[in-house]
Amino acid sequence: MVLSLPVSPPRRRLSSWTAPGRRETIFVFCLFTVALFIFQSNLSVSYSDDDDSSSASWSWRSNSDWFSSGSVSRGGDSPKKLKSTGENVMPSIQGSENSGLTVNDVTVSWNGPKEKMPQTTLVQHTEGFTILDNIYSHNGTLYIISDSPKSFPALRTMISSGYQVFNGEEEVKKREPTDQDMQIITVKQAEKKFGKLAHRLEGTTFMSTDPPQFINHYYHFAAELFFGFWRAYSSLDPSIKSTGQTVLPPPRRFIFTHTPDDKWRDYAQMNQYVMHAAFPSATLEFSDDWKDRAGTNRLWFFDRVVLGDRAAAMRGKPFVATERFASAAFELPGSAMWFEPVRSNVVEFAGLHRSEGGGTMHKPVITYVTRQEWGRRMLKPEDHEGLVRALKRLERERGWEVNIVAMDKLTREEQFQLAGRTTIMMGVHGNGLTALLWMHPTPRAAVMEFFYPGGFAEDYEWTARALGITHYGFWGGQHFSSPDLPPRAYPEGFQGNEIPIDGEAVANLVIHQLSMNDEADD
Repeated sequence: MVLSLPVSPPRRRLSSWTAPGRRETIFVFCLFTVALFIFQSNLSVSYSDDDDSSSASWSWRSNSDWFSSGSVSRGGDSPKKLKSTGENVMPSIQGSENSGLTVNDVTVSWNGPKEKMPQTTLVQHTEGFTILDNIYSHNGTLYIISDSPKSFPALRTMISSGYQVFNGEEEVKKREPTDQDMQIITVKQAEKKFGKLAHRLEGTTFMSTDPPQFINHYYHFAAELFFGFWRAYSSLDPSIKSTGQTVLPPPRRFIFTHTPDDKWRDYAQMNQYVMHAAFPSATLEFSDDWKDRAGTNRLWFFDRVVLGDRAAAMRGKPFVATERFASAAFELPGSAMWFEPVRSNVVEFAGLHRSEGGGTMHKPVITYVTRQEWGRRMLKPEDHEGLVRALKRLERERGWEVNIVAMDKLTREEQFQLAGRTTIMMGVHGNGLTALLWMHPTPRAAVMEFFYPGGFAEDYEWTARALGITHYGFWGGQHFSSPDLPPRAYPEGFQGNEIPIDGEAVANLVIHQLSMNDEADD
């Protein structure tokens, strides 16, 4: 049979170009799509070695080479070969760039004859805060795997058992770490125990091994644990700018190994606000999640862990001197603007631009945080009224903004916004002064804290100073400041409701503080 194909009628020769028909357009589009796919495939990142061109490897920088082209290297030994279960490779994590991982890239293996198990490296350490690369966990135990075990600090300066902090020799012994908490083993021991495969948790993990004893209190969470975590981590970028710009990638997750998920929130719901505002992409895992990981009986590989432990910090000189958990982290190098990335994120989350309250030329904002309705640790009623009168006079005569607030009467957004704009914050020793964390640390910034005469606690003095904010303590009409601080003391009356303050003395110091720095600007 002969098939006759329909013959198109002869086309008239056109003297000019005509638009392509529908079929031509579809054909050209398909060709373009195929070409684009081939081009992108050729751009895929691939790594090879002499033995196996299909294997993927990471080339990690040495511990002394933190930064490259505005990004942060993971650190660790070089080279190491971390094989993917898929065909895609796993490039090194640098800065905040996309790591290039897919759902196939979930394991780290070292099967080849020249492949070695990635060894743990010590990045930074001070009592209570340790940064480790390539650290492992199995059945709830952290493993430092290294053929140089003596290069690591004593375990008790890195971690504890997670037992609560109580006084007494026997109580202290209960906080000592055991083999269930952390071990240091060699590569040979590890490969015999765990084999040639680990399951990877990429990026940076902030891990707290504390009990919930202090975590569910706003000050102890935000101004100690969270404060210390970031200060230790920020030591890897000593050039953080006053604008808050940093090359540090955010933590991927927080793990609280001994804290249940219903025990980390404070009564005012500030902890969770700060966490989600500062690091919105970070996930949270708690003691049950840690047990779930342990229950898989698998080996877990962490790219980088910033480990924080209060009991370990208590064994160091900084804590003994200040009784502040985070103080140990300040033994590490860092930028003067180390906290600005976190502060900026939090105040902007609350609706305030990060530049608000900055500089020294704007109208000063004075905030008196009152506790007069709190029922504990309050000023004498007549002294409170005298302080209010003195501050209101400054408002009338000098045009300065004065706010008299009870923090618990404000929304969380209002608290963060007000703190971010405040130049001078004052009040009786108490949790409301935790708001000083969000003040802009300008030369004019100051905190004025009122104590019962003879009493003193470092909580807010140390925190303000750590941020570069001037702190003044008051006993009635007498004030003091670092380095001339009184010893720590809690006399009878410290927690009472008859704390005296001289409002005129406070107002005069406010004038002095603001005038002194105005003259410096001139």
